[in-house]
Parts: sequence; structure tokens; C-alpha cells
Amino acid sequence: MSVLRSFAASLRDGTIEVIDLTAPLSEKTPVLQLPEPFGNTIPFRLEEISRYDDRGPGWYWNDIHTGEHTGTHFDAPIHWATGRDGEDVSQVPVSSLIAPAAVLDFTAEAAADPDFLLEIDHVKEWERANGPLPDGGWLLYRTGWDARAGAQETFLNADENGPHTPGISVECARWLAEEAPVIGLGVETVGTDAGAAHSFDPAFPCHAFMHGAGKYGLTMLRNLDRLPATGALVVAPPLPIVGGSGSPVRVLALVERGQPK
Repeated sequence: MSVLRSFAASLRDGTIEVIDLTAPLSEKTPVLQLPEPFGNTIPFRLEEISRYDDRGPGWYWNDIHTGEHTGTHFDAPIHWATGRDGEDVSQVPVSSLIAPAAVLDFTAEAAADPDFLLEIDHVKEWERANGPLPDGGWLLYRTGWDARAGAQETFLNADENGPHTPGISVECARWLAEEAPVIGLGVETVGTDAGAAHSFDPAFPCHAFMHGAGKYGLTMLRNLDRLPATGALVVAPPLPIVGGSGSPVRVLALVERGQPK
């Protein structure tokens, strides 16, 4: 049997499970809020064109109003000033859109401290237990934050000092960008950086270092608890928006489950 036929058969019999890592996209989807004078994205909204009526008796369709970085989305290098000469979202090689994943679970730490930061030593400890990060793959950072995604207030978790959400330290962000073999970082939060990253040096280091190195971001993931630490394959094809800095994306994970059902 050919490789592709075998793969299709494994999908049908459940030997390979497909897991949706994507948050539903609606007007209730939390969106990033930047302070003045910075511009902000608009919330997601459908505008009805027709629905089996005089405007179109046989069909239903909508215009979509949203930002590139709304809900579960893909960050291209051009999204950040450090990657301004890099790929836009339409230029990301299709070979990068299917890649292995390592899942690092720090839900307990984030539950105890919403400002928890992943450090290089945390990654090194994970590697000692699970093997090296996948060459050409994703680092998926599980914090349990997807449980908060139903409401803007709890998801952004902001007070007078700004948002409080887990993220990655400056040193670890630099290391992931410059030394780790991964092509990108996936998180459950609204962005790849910690809520407090506006005060880091440099500010928003995941964006600054990762995109400056030509690497990618995936945000607002869910169901990472259903993935093994290693062995999953992530499928993350964004819309090929010419000149786009990012795109909403349907992120899927393929996981081997052993014997056919």
C-alpha cells in the first residue's frame, strides 16, 4: 500500500486521530487590546448579504469583518518590525504548514502564577525527559489558558498594570529564535508574548526575536491537553493573504492512537 493510501486508511479506522486545536471564531472571541494611542483590531463580525430571501432566494452568505490577528491565528515574520523584510503570510512555504510538535505542559505553574515565564532551563529539562525539540517543528506551550477563552475579561486578565498572562522570558525567546531548531511557537493565550511583555527589554521579545529570525507564531490554541509530549503532527495553513501579516487559521493535530477502532 502506498504511503498516502495507508495514511488515509489510518484516518478512517481511527489509528490516526484528528484533533482540532482551533478556538471557535465569533463576535464573542476575545481580541487583544492595546492602550492609546496604539490602533486596535476590530472584533469578528458577520454581515449578512442574503439568507434565502429577496436579496438571494436560494442562498445564504455573509461578508466577514475581522482582523488578521483575531482568534486562533498565524503570525508571519512581516508582522513585526524585526521581520519587516521577511515573509508575508502568503509567502510562507507550504512545507512549513505541516510539521511535528513538542508540547510543553506548564499548566500547574501558570495556575499558581498568571505571570509565569518559560525559561531555557525549563525547556532543557523537558528535553532531558522527552528528547530534543523537533527540527523544523513547533514548540506548543500549554498553560491551561484556553479554559479562559470564553470571556474577554478573564482571557486578557488585565488590571491597572496591564494584562497578566503566562509567556516566555526574554532569554528563552532569544534562545528559541536563535538556537532552537523549531520553526515557531504556539500558545493558548491571545499572543505569543506574556501579558507583561510590554515592560520587558526588548518589549515583546517573542515577536521581536522569533519574527526577526524568520520564525512563526500560532495563538489562541486549545485542546493541547489531548496531545502527547512528542509525536503529534500539526497542520496549520493560513489564508494566503498577499501582503498580510497574519491570518485566522484552522489548526489541526494528527496523533497516532495505536490499534484501529
